[in-house]
Amino acid sequence: MAEQRMVTTLRDCPARLVPVGDKLTIPAHQFITITQSLGGNYTVVYQGNMLRIDGTDADALGLEKFVLEFAAPENSNIDDEQVWQALETVYDPEIPVNLRSLGLIYKVDINQADKKVLIDMTLTAPACGMGPVLVGDVKYRVQMVPNVELVEVNLVFDPPWQREMMSEEAQLETGMFF
Repeated sequence: MAEQRMVTTLRDCPARLVPVGDKLTIPAHQFITITQSLGGNYTVVYQGNMLRIDGTDADALGLEKFVLEFAAPENSNIDDEQVWQALETVYDPEIPVNLRSLGLIYKVDINQADKKVLIDMTLTAPACGMGPVLVGDVKYRVQMVPNVELVEVNLVFDPPWQREMMSEEAQLETGMFF
């Protein structure tokens, strides 16, 4: 995570209002403050609102697009470690911790015959408006893994997420270790 910095948008830039997920556009030539830059996506403040900008729009901020690269596989199988590596690049826009460390990834099933990855995940709050955005991030990143042809993500809320599901490192990072 980089320290906060101010940039000017170079073009109109799509964004999502955090935490409700509403779409909006930041016009070109606007000052914004980047507060979180993790996993290739950006959390910014614009006109007093917290927004999330997808990494595919990094050029609108004058930044380079994050590229997720994997070693070439030795065979045609999906490497489960690479799937987990991809999942570790997806961050909550409000919390500087990846979804795996937050304990939001409940299950990953890999079907080698169909080249399919099925993921069960949850959210820190069932009504989180950023849920569809995070699901999209998970699909996008896991589809970058060599030999993956299809990713399905199911949002589940049983069991409900609790802070104890976070890794100890994540609990320390967020001040929730007690």
